[in-house]
Amino acid sequence: MFEVLMYDGGVYRSNELFELIEDVGGAVIQQTRSAQMLTVTMTVPGEDRKMVEALCKEIGGIVKPVPLAGTEIAVIGPTLGRHHMPHPICDIAEQLRQYGSITVVMGLARGRGKATSQISAKEIGIIEEYDAAIFVMGNFKSCIEAKRHLIEKVSIPVILVTGPMPDGMDESCEAIIPGVGRRAERMRVAEDRKKLEEIADKMNDVLAEKKMMLDEDPLFVNPAEVKKLLEEYEPIKESLRPAPIVLHLDGLRVKIPMKEHLEDISNIIVYGRRLGEIARISESKISDSSMIIRIMSVSEVEDADRARK
Repeated sequence: MFEVLMYDGGVYRSNELFELIEDVGGAVIQQTRSAQMLTVTMTVPGEDRKMVEALCKEIGGIVKPVPLAGTEIAVIGPTLGRHHMPHPICDIAEQLRQYGSITVVMGLARGRGKATSQISAKEIGIIEEYDAAIFVMGNFKSCIEAKRHLIEKVSIPVILVTGPMPDGMDESCEAIIPGVGRRAERMRVAEDRKKLEEIADKMNDVLAEKKMMLDEDPLFVNPAEVKKLLEEYEPIKESLRPAPIVLHLDGLRVKIPMKEHLEDISNIIVYGRRLGEIARISESKISDSSMIIRIMSVSEVEDADRARK
């Protein structure tokens, strides 16, 4: 069983950490360097965790578990306007980052208005590229209930964060967390911090169920192993975009144009198979400068092999 940890410390002797991760069969999920400080999110076998923690302490850093590492989550408000984009949306996104997730803040194009709010098929398609979504509504119960249609067609796990507790929306999402709503100040006091932790913990529970479903029919290859191979691809090495490869529970987001690189990416060899044979590669609906790679399950690969024969 692999565990996901985050190292936070200096660059000094960090090469020893990277060597140890490789020696125990782990993988680096994400690394961020700022001057002489380094943050590394890694996945390592559970039996080697104490060894990794000991080295991190020896080289002057700290290590902590990050349960949401390897996920990308969208935090969504009805619009990007001041009326609907309150401070809690940014605070929630930051809390999820502290749990290891990559987060994106989004607003709908026509989400305002109790009677006129809309969500388009393209917006649903964009949202469904992520592992999960958090919709943050406001302070008026009747308005929240009237906007049920904004979340009920989204197929990925959804958590609804609101001010009051709405009625009749339990089946439209995986969880509802009241007590936040719209406010004009940051969530800084102790009670607010507990609420942010509650949201992040609930997201961890929701994604744990998704992981269990994936374990019932495991992916043909761990996305972290594919990420390791993609990091050797020259156009990705030269990419100046932040986090050019983002891990998902069932695949990856790769921030290079699909039209230019599809053939090369498809022909990367993973365990003796072409990546194009064991994964579905599609262009991101956000822009044509990114692609989404969905790793197929073992049974899907076997079915595809039988069909070819």
